[in-house]
Order: sequence, then C-alpha cells, then structure tokens
Amino acid sequence: MHNPCRICGGTVKGSIDLGRHPRGNAFPRPGETADEFFYRLVVGMCDVCTMVQLLEDIPQEVRYHDEYPYHASGSAIHRRHFEEIAQGFLDTELTGPDPFAVEIGSNDGVMLARIARAGVRHLGVEPSRQVAEMSRAKGVRVLPEFFDEGTAERIRAEHGPADVMFGANVIAHISHLASVLRGAALLLARTGVFVFEEPYLGSVVEKTAFDILYDEHSFVFSVRAIQAAAERFGLELVDARPMEIHGGSMRYTLAPAGARPVSPRVGELLEKEAAQGLGEHATLEEFARRARTVRDDLTALVRDLHAQGKRIVGYGAPAKITTVTNYCGIGPDLIPFVCDSTPSKQGRLVAGTHIPVRAPEAFSADHPDYALLFAWNHAEEIMAKEREFAERGGRWILYVPDVHIV
Repeated sequence: MHNPCRICGGTVKGSIDLGRHPRGNAFPRPGETADEFFYRLVVGMCDVCTMVQLLEDIPQEVRYHDEYPYHASGSAIHRRHFEEIAQGFLDTELTGPDPFAVEIGSNDGVMLARIARAGVRHLGVEPSRQVAEMSRAKGVRVLPEFFDEGTAERIRAEHGPADVMFGANVIAHISHLASVLRGAALLLARTGVFVFEEPYLGSVVEKTAFDILYDEHSFVFSVRAIQAAAERFGLELVDARPMEIHGGSMRYTLAPAGARPVSPRVGELLEKEAAQGLGEHATLEEFARRARTVRDDLTALVRDLHAQGKRIVGYGAPAKITTVTNYCGIGPDLIPFVCDSTPSKQGRLVAGTHIPVRAPEAFSADHPDYALLFAWNHAEEIMAKEREFAERGGRWILYVPDVHIV
C-alpha cells in the first residue's frame, strides 16, 4: 500500500498494518454502535522527507466534534506541565510591549488560562465547542475553528503578528500540516517562535508503543522530518528538547528562517536518530513485528488469567485503548469494564470492542485481581493513587515495552 506524502509529495510506503479500526476517541453510547466508523490503520514513512504518517486520512470534522471527550486538565501532571510552559513563555518570549500568544488546539484552556491571568493578549484556536466553552469559563479568548493558512491570515489581520504560537499533542493530529506550517510562517512575528510538543517517533519505536497509532495521529514526528518540513515553508528548526510526558515526547521550536541561532541539540538528536535508524523503512517493519509479539503475548495472558477465574478490569480510557483492544481482540468477555476519571467518557463504550467505561469508584468499590493499565504513560501517578489496590494483592498488567505484571 502506497500513498503520496502530505508534506513533500514523495511516496509513503505502508510498513505497519494494524488492521480495521474505529476512531480512537469515538466512545459511542450504548445502543449507538450500529453505524460505527471504521478505517484501515496503516502507517508508513515517506521515502523523501522520512515523515511517518497514516495512509488513510480521516476527515477532521469527523475526529473533532462538539462532544470531543479529551480534557487536557484531567491529569494533575498535565496541569503542572502546562502551567510551567505558560510561565516559561511569560518569563521569556512574552516580555515585550503588548505581546500576543496563539495556541492551536487550546482544549479546555489549561495553558492559556495562566497567560490570560497575566493580562497578556492571547487567542486559543479550538474547533471542539464543548472544550472551547470550558476555556471561556477560565477567561480564555477562543476562536472555534480549525487552524490553517486562512485562519492565520485572519488572525494576523485582526490581532497582528504572534510572538508565540504553541500546540501540545495537536500539530501531529492535523492532516493538513502543510497549511499549518504556511500559516505559522505567515502569523509569526520576525522574532516569534512556534513551539509544539508531540509523541516522539524515537520513543514510540524504542518502547514498541503501537497504541500511539490511531486516527487522530496523522503523523508521528522525528527531528529529521520536522527539520525537513520546516525548511519547505520558510521556517527553521532551532531547538528540539526531549520530554518524558506522554511516555516520551519532543518539544520542537520553529522560527522564521535565519532569525535565531540553532541549538546544538538539533544536530545531536539528528545523529542519534541516524544511529537508531529512524529514517529507514526496515525500522518500522521491525517495529510492526514487535507489535505483533506484544499483541499475541497480551491476548494470551488475559485469556489465561480469565480461564483461571481471575477478575480483570481496565484502568484508564485514553484514545489508545481503542487501538490496543481492537488490535488484540480484547472485549467485555475478558474485561467487563474500564474505569476513567473523564466524566464525558463515563457511561459510554470503547469504540469497536464495546467495553463499558465507568467512573473510578467502580474500581475501588470492588477491587479486581488484575488491572490492565491502558493509561501506562501515567503509571506512576495512577499507582500512587491506587496504593490500596496493590496492598490488597492486586496486580497491574502493562504492555509497554513488553507484556509484564507489576
């Protein structure tokens, strides 16, 4: 299976095929599963710019609807993380006269609320109206649209150039990335920066984190691919900083070409990526082989424990639960429910496999023998909160980087 690259027009060869999948964040209500949307989850790499991307694109209007269930402030770790980012911008990039900050995919306003409290001009661009309203309740100014070149042109005309553009776990979600980069080049002030954080291909490959692959992740970025993409649109990658959040992310900083010095980290990371083989199709093919091993091992473990009469429930219902349960064929016959703290997901079902999602109280009211941790990137926070489960003899099942019991 081959497709043209969305960035440079090169050929994208499908190297990872996880089969037929529903949308990661669909979470249908009981009784509303008859018309679920499915697509072929195939991921490949461009043979020119090395950008890793989905071969089948799902329209953004289908993915990001008014009841979009993800809330960025749902995790204490995430709240602290975004507060620190906002304060960092206030201390460095937003210190001039009348500065202006724009966040793409501002979600529930967890980052921009700090900037709003500081009295700095700002604008969140958020197409999902439910979370946009949550932003407004925090005093954040929101434009309820998708960001592209046309949006950038209108924002600049009304508000002037942006000193800071920011996006967290959203830029890799946008299939029209070329238009986003053209928009950034248009909207940024000459001394401005475009900073974004996304799951990092190097970490995904190293940890066999195949569950990061779902419909919303149109791309999985590497430093090499972002550098090449930026150059096509008059921008320059001036810094890249590895981060632990989301199980291994990278914070990229773009600026107008020639406007800022390039950090030595960029070159160091490019050398590391070359050694890891991140620009080679063979690396993705080996990743796909390891993902099949994890699938087979996890399915065998869950079925074996179930046959022994052990009770297993799921913990955490991030979008990646859809990839894992559908790829592994794990349904409510093996896991009767999964608990999650997001109210908008409770009472709904995991798309495709139809595992019910319940509130966290369902977990603590009757502790199971085993908990399959789908929100593995929050393992430390979750295990600390659920200490009583372990004290009563409960065990955690994890599948990253391989299947193991804690």
